[in-house]
Amino acid sequence: MILAIKDLKKVYDGVPVLDIAQLQVGQGETIGLVGNNGAGKTTLFRMILDLIRPSAGTVLSNGENVMQSDTWKNYTASYLDEGFLIDYLTPEEYFLFIGSLNNQTAAHVKDYLTRYEEFFNGEILNKGKYIRDFSKGNQNKVGIAAALMQNPELLVLDEPFANLDPTTQIRLKTLIRSFKRQGNMSTLISSHDLNHVTDVCDRIILLEKGMIIKDIHTDENTLKALEEYFSE
Repeated sequence: MILAIKDLKKVYDGVPVLDIAQLQVGQGETIGLVGNNGAGKTTLFRMILDLIRPSAGTVLSNGENVMQSDTWKNYTASYLDEGFLIDYLTPEEYFLFIGSLNNQTAAHVKDYLTRYEEFFNGEILNKGKYIRDFSKGNQNKVGIAAALMQNPELLVLDEPFANLDPTTQIRLKTLIRSFKRQGNMSTLISSHDLNHVTDVCDRIILLEKGMIIKDIHTDENTLKALEEYFSE
């Protein structure tokens, strides 16, 4: 069990925005979070990553409270938004920086990036541009590739398919499936696209008003069930 969440609550100005009694994530699971805007998906991710503190409850990562230990940072990688990037660097400089944090040489980083040539689609490297000058979609590519570079045990991605063209969305799904087959990485993905999450996730967590409404293992009926739920 890589993640165990218990009695997790977040209240802003007296208004509860998240209230999760229990949620567990197993080793190697790929879990999708779905819900309308304001459902609490990003709030949950930010508490898992200790970016905001809960009003009550705990997040345990490999049995350790993320608020009381930094050990989880050694095996966790994430990309939530462009705020995770250093936008005054070029992509090459940023990848080298991330690599250096993980004791990777420049040669190792260069070799790593060759694996993502198809994902980058000729739009990221050797452009002589700062990250801030790229489109939102291309910034997403940089952030996702940098997170994967860390070879994490736990990967957290908030709306990774947003702003990507259809070809890159398909390539991202292929990447996620390849890590699933290796079975050594747990992945949490939020998305408004029900097709994408049901395609790649083992479980779907449906959040509404900060609470878990459904926690279901995906099968051939999951997409239809979710579409019916959101069309009511």
